Amino acid sequence: MAWWSFYVSGSLSVFFFLCFLFMGWSLTVFLLESFVLVLSWEIGFLAGVSVELSLVFDWVSVSFGCVVLLISACVLLFSCEYMSGEVFLPRFSWLVFLFVLSMSFVIFIPNLVAILLGWDGLGLVSFLLVIYYQNFKSLAGGLLTVLMNRVGDVMILLSIGLLCVEGCYGIFYFSDTKVLGVVCACLLVAGMTKSAQVPFSSWLPAAMAAPTPVSALVHSSTLVTAGVFLLVRFFGYLSEIWWFKPALLVVAVLTMLMAGISASLEGDMKKIIALSTLSQLGVMMASLGMGAWKLALFHLYTHAMFKALLFLCAGAMIHRLQHGQDLRSVGMVWGRVPVIVSCFHISNLALCGAPFLAGFYSKDAILEGSLYWETGWLILLMAFLATGMTVSYSIRLSFFVLWSSFNFYSLHSWGDEKLSEVVPMTVLVFGAVGGGSCLLWLLFYGGEPVCLSFFSKIFTLLVLVSGGGLGWFFSGAKGLVGSGFWVDLKSYFGFTYMWFLVHLSSQGWVEGGVKVGASVLYCGDRGWFELLGGSGLFLLAGKVIGVGQGYSFNSVLVYMSIVFFVLFCFLAPFLVWGG
Repeated sequence: MAWWSFYVSGSLSVFFFLCFLFMGWSLTVFLLESFVLVLSWEIGFLAGVSVELSLVFDWVSVSFGCVVLLISACVLLFSCEYMSGEVFLPRFSWLVFLFVLSMSFVIFIPNLVAILLGWDGLGLVSFLLVIYYQNFKSLAGGLLTVLMNRVGDVMILLSIGLLCVEGCYGIFYFSDTKVLGVVCACLLVAGMTKSAQVPFSSWLPAAMAAPTPVSALVHSSTLVTAGVFLLVRFFGYLSEIWWFKPALLVVAVLTMLMAGISASLEGDMKKIIALSTLSQLGVMMASLGMGAWKLALFHLYTHAMFKALLFLCAGAMIHRLQHGQDLRSVGMVWGRVPVIVSCFHISNLALCGAPFLAGFYSKDAILEGSLYWETGWLILLMAFLATGMTVSYSIRLSFFVLWSSFNFYSLHSWGDEKLSEVVPMTVLVFGAVGGGSCLLWLLFYGGEPVCLSFFSKIFTLLVLVSGGGLGWFFSGAKGLVGSGFWVDLKSYFGFTYMWFLVHLSSQGWVEGGVKVGASVLYCGDRGWFELLGGSGLFLLAGKVIGVGQGYSFNSVLVYMSIVFFVLFCFLAPFLVWGG
């Protein structure tokens, strides 16, 4: 069974990598020649609406497909070692294959019906992957994930219904519709749910109950960015609505700030990385809100590389800690797994936006663009504060891994670094180091230069340095962090509960609904409705009949006498007049 599991995962990994090589070769043609290939088949007409199947191959779809295939190949190869003891590893591998297939529907088919099929497929497969470990925590996280994403499914379904009224549901006729504003609102909510923006953010940390390879693929670089990709694909039409970009910018900045503060105070290693993903999704959405959709796509690609690498490295350490995720248990691991720790810190520096790494080129361009374009000072303040928080929790993460004391069991074994772990990390390291500069040359070659003042140019670097100092201070100031005042402050403002979104999206609404339902049941259905409805009328009729029966006689002689008396009274006049 073990060799069969390894064979399935390894074969799918090689298949995805070969597809990546082929698609990467074709990407050069699409980029250099500005080539767009559209394949369309008209299937027929349904209720006056033309049913078409279209495939679009341009640099946007092909590049995103390359990212999905590369990360899928690396994750499957990594899972051969990480999940070697699992009985259902082939099931996991085929679920990853179905996930990539669903992503292909979203990426390559510019049709809302096909996008809905892929969207639903992503939600279903992600639910099955989250509940892979069969326990109550995984089930709770999976249910929260799938129910939150169902909101986006309903919004896309409403968009399809509105567009069918206008006689179309494809991307090419989108701007001709008269209901563009309502469709824009539906697609915006759909993108927010899939990309976990405020107030739909609580499902992403809950989904960390899944295996770490699932988090590396699904909840860091592909599934959560599907919402961003949807808005990028329809951005030319959605930006025609005047309120779209300001609303998206406000939501994105709030998400960045909330995720940054929550991650700075979190103790679970995987949840810290998940909250950092949430913050970077806010950066992408903010770029869309400022009208820079190319920069949003650029940051999506660079973030996918270093965040998948960060999850794989964290997963390798969690695997050696007997699946313990407490950040306080990790420390002094440099000499034990040097390659894994090196890759971990490279990806962490890329997340911070350290110069000349992948995250630097995309994030720095977005922040400098916010200074260059017309953006409100409050939005700028919140965005740069969230950027400083990103560096703060990244330094805190590195501090506990490198320089803190080791607090795990005294009897343990780290083991050797396996080839199936080192190879995917090495591949992703190249993307985390050189991917930013390569994509910058490919996507923005010949672009217009942006002139900024000296202070504006170094302001981003000053924010990074300040955030690093703050993270170092909170990592070393154990007395302050562990004090009762600080704990009460965190609980009071909901910093560790994502501004109370966890309660609002789970037990809070459920408990309120259950209480309202119980009140309606006991006061209405079993109360007034019983008295005024059928049961009450039945009891009233029974009482009236009972009262009538009390005045009735049961003697047959009396009944016969009454009958004869009535007949006599009725026939007597005829007898008298007839005589």
